[in-house]
Amino acid sequence: MALIEASHGSKVSQDNHQVRTAWSMTAPALALMFLILLVPIVVAGVLSFSNYSLGNTGFDWVGSQNYERLFSRSTYEKMFIATFTYVVTVVPISVGLGLGAALLVHSLGRVGDIYKTIYFLPVMATLLAMAIAWEFMLHPTIGMVNRTLEIACGTWLETIPFFLQGCEGSFPLWLGDRDYAIWVVCFIGIWQGFGFNMVLFLAGLTSVHRELYNAAEMDGARSGWEQFRLVTWPALGPTTVFVVTISCIRAFQVFDTIEAFWPQGGGPSKSAYVMMFAIFEKGIQQNLIGVGSAITMLFLLFVMFLTLIQRWLIERKVHYG
Repeated sequence: MALIEASHGSKVSQDNHQVRTAWSMTAPALALMFLILLVPIVVAGVLSFSNYSLGNTGFDWVGSQNYERLFSRSTYEKMFIATFTYVVTVVPISVGLGLGAALLVHSLGRVGDIYKTIYFLPVMATLLAMAIAWEFMLHPTIGMVNRTLEIACGTWLETIPFFLQGCEGSFPLWLGDRDYAIWVVCFIGIWQGFGFNMVLFLAGLTSVHRELYNAAEMDGARSGWEQFRLVTWPALGPTTVFVVTISCIRAFQVFDTIEAFWPQGGGPSKSAYVMMFAIFEKGIQQNLIGVGSAITMLFLLFVMFLTLIQRWLIERKVHYG
């Protein structure tokens, strides 16, 4: 009996030693995570209830005044509309195009490496430099986009005069018209993001075993659509969860394009005034730290809420092989 108790005590002591060792090894990482991630969020949350500005020796508590301002002024209403328009447009289209491009490239074998490189180029390029290039292409008079439309319309009018009757008029001011500004930003976001999603889906496709397709074919799923619906799509469940999560976060973080196009205003009539630009404008340019912190807290809340919702909805039908 004494031998058993001694053995049990030695095992407990060894377990305690392992626990202490584990905590001592993870403590630096946890402390760094706390300082870098949690402390700034807490500080921003506290400042969001004040009128603090950099350079001031003190500040006053204003309670929920900053948040009330966000939900009562038309400028911030435009901010919410522009942000959610961008997210709702860019995320599903970039995910869908990324999946389609991944399936196409995966089916082409080694030839698909060429298309993989082409589709991934916008991801590797600096978005600020690409925004400047797009600004030149969208120029109303010398831009390639309007010139191409002009040539195309001229050709169509010669062959099918009734096809495009509005081609005789002037083309849109893509970056100067409030009806087009946010959609131009959405287009660039899709163009820049779907290549990244394609690479993620390609990684997921490599984990789908060929035996699953053979078994599905033996069960009668012979067409490509049936095999995709019964095998590929369920097997890509974990990858889809990750891609949608990353795409949502990246969509909420859009800033470079808008800063390059409209550095002082967030688009014509604030039509592209997204949350990240509002944080930059209020917190940095105008030194309204309290208002900027309030927008930051709402930004974090929206990202967390949408991430949790989409994970809950998608993971209900996710297949983990």
